[in-house]
Amino acid sequence: MTSPTEFADRLLSLGLARVSEAAAHASATLIGRGDEKAADQAAVNAMRDQLNLLDIAGTVVIGEGERDEAPMLYIGEEVGTGNGPAVDIALDPLEGTTLTAKDMPNALTVIAMAPRGTMLHAPDTYMDKLAIGPGYATDVVSLEMTPTERVLALAKAQGVKPTDITVCILERPRHEEMIREVRETGAAIRLITDGDVAGVIHCAEPLITGIDMYMGQGGAPEGVLAASALKCMGGQMWGQLVFRNDDEKARAAKAGITDLNKIYTRDEMVRADVIFAATGVTNGSIVRGVKREPNYIETETILMRSKTGSVRRMVYRNPIKR
Repeated sequence: MTSPTEFADRLLSLGLARVSEAAAHASATLIGRGDEKAADQAAVNAMRDQLNLLDIAGTVVIGEGERDEAPMLYIGEEVGTGNGPAVDIALDPLEGTTLTAKDMPNALTVIAMAPRGTMLHAPDTYMDKLAIGPGYATDVVSLEMTPTERVLALAKAQGVKPTDITVCILERPRHEEMIREVRETGAAIRLITDGDVAGVIHCAEPLITGIDMYMGQGGAPEGVLAASALKCMGGQMWGQLVFRNDDEKARAAKAGITDLNKIYTRDEMVRADVIFAATGVTNGSIVRGVKREPNYIETETILMRSKTGSVRRMVYRNPIKR
């Protein structure tokens, strides 16, 4: 029999899906409206309301920002009824606010949950990330390698030519040299404008997405969310915090990070079993976006548990109340 204070991931997983679905429903009315802040706020409100219905003693460790920056779902905020297991919660109520505002692909609502004290409290800085899918020897690629060396090593591991490798990279000026170097190997690049949680997840399903590897700098909080997904789906990931100034280093110290140069593996970012849910807001390669019909609204959610490696795709159709 499960103790009320035990992390019962199987029992909590459906509740987590409801949380991500609620955020997707709320933000869907703002798809293509050009208002990033309103779309994000709608998702935040809905996600928080649903979280507070769960029988958990939850603490937000990856959220909307520091308490003085975010009125809700801030880092350290306690959520849930308080009558259940103590858990860490990492969330992005709307991964891809720009994608939503412009009605572009791959906007998601994302949330992960694990036992208290097992998720990296990543500060709001950049993280240099590298990820590949399942089925490879440990450390076949590494952050210490150059982009060229990574492509060549992965091609060798697959038994293919570098021209058969496709790398996903966030399209930013800081990645121009990396993009040039990867293209010189003959590898293809899929550039994404936003949403690097989805970019990393793509590596776990290469036969579906066509993506073999993800690399580049993105938000550190999103790195923990991506690591949570890969822990469920299989795959390897590494992340190293990148600091631009002393203020960001102070944020790391506040989060309890003492080794500023440490390279974190997937299992160091998420140290215990985790559950992960993501619901599509706009159509994407992972899940379909919110679909509105005259009498109902329909969402697709991917729900995963690392304990069993189970991946569920769930379609939720909800009548529209008038």
